Amino acid sequence: MSFAIYPSLKSAVVFITGGASGIGLEIVKAFAEQGSKVGFVDIDADAGQALADELKAKGAEIAFERCDLRNIPDLQRAFAALEAALGPAGVLVNNAARDDRHGWQDVTPEYYDERIAVNLRHMLFAIQAVAPGMIKAKKGSIINFGSNSWWQATGGMPVYTSAKAAVHGMTRGFARDLGPHGIRVNTVVPGWVMTERQKELWVTPEALAETMKRQCLPVPIEPVYLARMTLFLASDDAAMCTANNYMVEAGSI
Repeated sequence: MSFAIYPSLKSAVVFITGGASGIGLEIVKAFAEQGSKVGFVDIDADAGQALADELKAKGAEIAFERCDLRNIPDLQRAFAALEAALGPAGVLVNNAARDDRHGWQDVTPEYYDERIAVNLRHMLFAIQAVAPGMIKAKKGSIINFGSNSWWQATGGMPVYTSAKAAVHGMTRGFARDLGPHGIRVNTVVPGWVMTERQKELWVTPEALAETMKRQCLPVPIEPVYLARMTLFLASDDAAMCTANNYMVEAGSI
């Protein structure tokens, strides 16, 4: 399969959350291949540093900061460090999330708050951290990751689906607030993506077969396809795309 090169992404400064594994790892690699300056954060220090070292060895300009996104001062510190290393972000990819399963009967106020912190709250503060630089530059692209789980009325993880539904409202509100400054804000909506974590925890032959029946394209969705949509939305090719959802779910119903 042949993929596009976007001239507007060469030397662009891109910040990515949750970049050390899964979809985030593919996004980091994809921007590095475009010649972007890539800064990313992750809670896994070893995996993040290993990825940064691998890409630096290939000539990429990369900065990594270990960060617990549940801790907003830590997020703000990490983004300040990335900006000091690479310059102000022109692209933000709010990718980090964790879709742990949980029954509604078992949710406590403490668990609810922690899941919202993992899956939603940090996105707003990441935007808050990069928006001043984008406003000064009079352009920028912010890409928030949602999920088709709530579109499909998926059960078994009510706090996660609540958080992901809220991402869409956040996207549209920020698109209105930041649009006058030339900043675009969009949501990428993945289907069931075959990351290593999903394969280890939940992908069984039966579950995969059922998913293939629900998809119009009966092919497993790999992380690379989410990375490609992210590149497009970050690029000048998507100059008139904002406040919208971009589905990468193979036509799931």
